[in-house]
Amino acid sequence: MTQFSRRITLGMLTLVGAFAGTVPALSQQVTLTSSDGSINLTGDLREVRDNAYLISTVMGDMRVSSEGVTCTGQACPKTTTSEAALLVGGSDTVGLGLMPLILEGYGSSLDAKVNIDPTGTVDEVVASIVHDQGYGDEMGSILVNSTTSSDGFRKLLANEIEIGMASRRIRPAEARALRDDGAGNMINPAQEHIIAIDSLVLVTNPENDIDTLTADQVRRIYAGLIANWAEVGGADLPITVVTRPDGSGTRSVFESRIFGDSGLAPSRNAIIAQSNQDASRTVIENLGAIAYVGYAFQRDARPVTLINDCGIATEPTAFSARTEEYALQRRLYVYSREDTLSEEGNAFLDYATSEAADTVIGKAGFIGFAVDRREQSLEGRRARALLDPNADAYEARFMRSMLSQMADYDRLSTTFRFRTGSSQLDERGRIDQDRLINYLAQQPANTEVVMVGFTDGVGQFDSNLNLSAQRAAQVAAEIRETAGDKLPHVTIQSVGYGEIAPSGCNNTEEGRRINRRVEVWIKS
Repeated sequence: MTQFSRRITLGMLTLVGAFAGTVPALSQQVTLTSSDGSINLTGDLREVRDNAYLISTVMGDMRVSSEGVTCTGQACPKTTTSEAALLVGGSDTVGLGLMPLILEGYGSSLDAKVNIDPTGTVDEVVASIVHDQGYGDEMGSILVNSTTSSDGFRKLLANEIEIGMASRRIRPAEARALRDDGAGNMINPAQEHIIAIDSLVLVTNPENDIDTLTADQVRRIYAGLIANWAEVGGADLPITVVTRPDGSGTRSVFESRIFGDSGLAPSRNAIIAQSNQDASRTVIENLGAIAYVGYAFQRDARPVTLINDCGIATEPTAFSARTEEYALQRRLYVYSREDTLSEEGNAFLDYATSEAADTVIGKAGFIGFAVDRREQSLEGRRARALLDPNADAYEARFMRSMLSQMADYDRLSTTFRFRTGSSQLDERGRIDQDRLINYLAQQPANTEVVMVGFTDGVGQFDSNLNLSAQRAAQVAAEIRETAGDKLPHVTIQSVGYGEIAPSGCNNTEEGRRINRRVEVWIKS
C-alpha cells in the first residue's frame, strides 16, 4: 500500500472553483478581510497560488498572503469533508510558523512536491502532495487548521482531526477525557510527540531603547501596575500591553512562567492579538507596545533580555532554548489518538520527529534537536558565579573543582532532565539520547565526554552532591548501552556537582525542574 492510498473516516478534502489555479470568470468578486481589520480588499479573484490570493482591484493587481485573511465570495476556494484526508488542527504557533515547511520537507522525503494553498477559511491551508516531484499523480492532501492548543485537544476528543498541534503540554483533564474516550495514554511517547523547541520572546518597538527587563517588571507591566516606560528607565511613554486569547497555549505558558505564585493577575486592559503575527505587527506599529511572540515571529521587533527573580539573565538564543535554561522556553508538540491514527498520519509523524526534519525546523525559525557545541568561557556569567568570594568554604571547594574542569571542556546543548521525584528521564530524554549518539559517532578518535550532574537546591548539600553523581552515572550508562558498538572511539565518564551553578530559581517548581539536569561536556 503506497502513501495516502488508503482513505480514512475523518473526512477528506474536495477543492471547489479555482483552488490551485486560474479562477473561472463567473462570480469572481471576493472580499479579503484580516482578523485585525488591517486588510479589507474587494476585487476580482484571479488566482490562488503559493499560499496567496491574486486579486484585481481599482488600485491594480494585488497579491495578498492567505495567512490571517478570510475570503468571502462565491469564487473563494472552499472545502468539504465528503472525501478523506489527513486533518491537522490546533496551535497557530505550530500551524502557521512551523507546519508549512514540515509539509514541504515531508513531500521531499517522498520524492514529491507539495502545493500549499488557502482554503478560504482564516488560517487554514491545504497541502496537496504530488508524486514524482510534481510531475506525477496527486498522492493525497493534508488540511491544516490553525487556531489554539485548547481547540486542537477539543477536536481530537471529537474525532474531528487526526493530529493535534500544541504549544504547551496536554493538561491532565484533557488527557483523562481523551483516555476515557478510547484515545489511549496521551503522554505515551507513541502519542505525545515533541517536534521542536521554542522561546517566547518579549518584544518591543524597534525605536524603544529598553532591551532588558526583570521578571518582576514584566509581571507588573502585564498586571497593569507599571503603565509608563519611564518607570523602568525608558522614555515617558504609555505602555500598550499585548497578549493572546484565552485558550492560547502561548498565553498559558507565558502567564504560568511570569505570574506563577506571585498573587498578581493579568490586566484585563491588554490588547488581544489573535496570532503571533498580529502581536508582532502591533508592536512594530505602536511605539509603546510590548508583546510576547514565538521565537520565529520576532520579525523587526526588538527582543528583550529577561532577568529572572534570582538575578540570572538569559537571552532568547537557540542554545539557551535547547538547554531549556531560558526562562520562557517551551516545547512544541503534536498529539495523536491511539485508536484512529492512520498509516498516512503515522508516516507524517515519523518524518516530523526525525533528524531529517531538523533542517526545515531551523529554516522555519524554530529550534530543532540538533546538537550545538559552545566554548565554556571563564569570563562568562557561570564562571564568575563559581568564583563567589562569599560562598561557604566547603561548597567553594566543589565550585573551584567545577571551574577547573570547565576550562578543559566545551558544552553541548544536549541536556538531560528527570521527571519530578523520579530517576527516569523526562519525555524529551529519548530524543536527546538518539541525537547525541549520532553526533558523538561523527567525532574524532579519543574524544572525551563527561556527563555532569546537577540538582535543585532542596535538601542537604552532600545528599544533592551524591544524587547528582548518581544521575550523571545513570545517563552515562544508558548512553553506552543504547549506543552499543557505535562509540568505540569515545570515552564517557561522569561527575556530579549537586546544587551549585543553578540555571533557574529554586523557589519555583519550573526553576527546580530546570536545575535537575545532566549536562554533556566534550573534549576532542
